[in-house]
Amino acid sequence: MAAMNIIRQEVCGVVFYRCDHPDWAGTAHGFSTRIGGVSPAPWNTLNLGANRGDDPANVRWNFNWFCSVIGTDDEALVKNHQIHSNIIRPVTREDILSDPAEPGTCEADGLVTDEPGICLTIFSGDCIPILLYDPVRRCIAAAHAGWRGTAAGIAARAAEAMVRDYGCLPEHILAVIGPGIGPCCFETHSDVPDGLRAGLGADAEPFLRPLSKPEKFSVDLKGANARWLERAGLRPEHIALCPACTACDLDTFWSHRVQGSARGSMAAMIQLR
Repeated sequence: MAAMNIIRQEVCGVVFYRCDHPDWAGTAHGFSTRIGGVSPAPWNTLNLGANRGDDPANVRWNFNWFCSVIGTDDEALVKNHQIHSNIIRPVTREDILSDPAEPGTCEADGLVTDEPGICLTIFSGDCIPILLYDPVRRCIAAAHAGWRGTAAGIAARAAEAMVRDYGCLPEHILAVIGPGIGPCCFETHSDVPDGLRAGLGADAEPFLRPLSKPEKFSVDLKGANARWLERAGLRPEHIALCPACTACDLDTFWSHRVQGSARGSMAAMIQLR
């Protein structure tokens, strides 16, 4: 299999990231940025967060425009209500929201389905968005991995749900880990390394780097999530990481760590064609 890459694209003024590998052609998917919408400051411009104080009319327009660019259906959105857990929720057409501007209702940090046409939608503003796809069994999942979710193995739980509940084989599952805060900017106290060690054991160590300041560490959440996926049985060549750091590039992304809550939200979406 040729290497999977996550590439930056711009279509009709909308900047987004997606996997360019042909094996992903059975899905419409993408990771949004802050570029290409109609929201005013401080949400400027492509805010997809329904609970950040932006006008719902702007959020609705942004979803319509972003979905039309990446090929998903803004009338078939299933959004999660994120709780920094390792809960994966199976969803059906009954979970589709009636309005793209509605906030998410599924209390979980991961969504999974095998129904074509449902657009799984998760949100981020430094946390790590992960999309999974089994092109053989035709099943998809989306997971939101903050540091707590990463420590609890949310990425592995998503892959395991695809195997357990939908009959996928781990060696068939593909994963893309999207834009999120990188080790260059994610400086933490010891609680984060302690959490990752509790979940991954010795496998956590390559993703933790002590800094010169006492009890301070640099943490690679993307790498840790990739390791969880490998432990769930995914092949390393079936896992692609986006190098973009949300805290480094505030012209392209929002960063909760840098900007606090006066910002918009990015979304990651995946839908079976």
